[in-house]
Amino acid sequence: MTDETAPAAVGRIWETRAGINLGPLDLIPDGGARNYVLQIGEARFHGFVVRRGEAVFGYVDRCPHAGLPLAQELDRYLTPDGDLILCSWHGAVFKVEDGACVGGPCTGARLKPWPVEAREGRVVTA
Repeated sequence: MTDETAPAAVGRIWETRAGINLGPLDLIPDGGARNYVLQIGEARFHGFVVRRGEAVFGYVDRCPHAGLPLAQELDRYLTPDGDLILCSWHGAVFKVEDGACVGGPCTGARLKPWPVEAREGRVVTA
């Protein structure tokens, strides 16, 4: 079952429109990640953004293995060395650049991308 065919959690959506200003790029430490929860109509979107210099990579905050949010602690989405995204529930690890699972129970699966970009010192949805 894919995200598109799975029943939606009550009040949860999996996409956002382009052009939403998420705030200053500097709110995300270089080499770090930040959680975002957006209220859109009656529903909420949960995502996170990883920063690498001036580049940003966004993903829906949902593990493809168990459907849970990846971080158990706010903004703790990365392995201790900061090289990979980590699901803190069962240890799956994902590449920052494309969300591909490279280890753990969902190897070969991918995180759902959340299109974002850094523009003029701000992070915006794309």
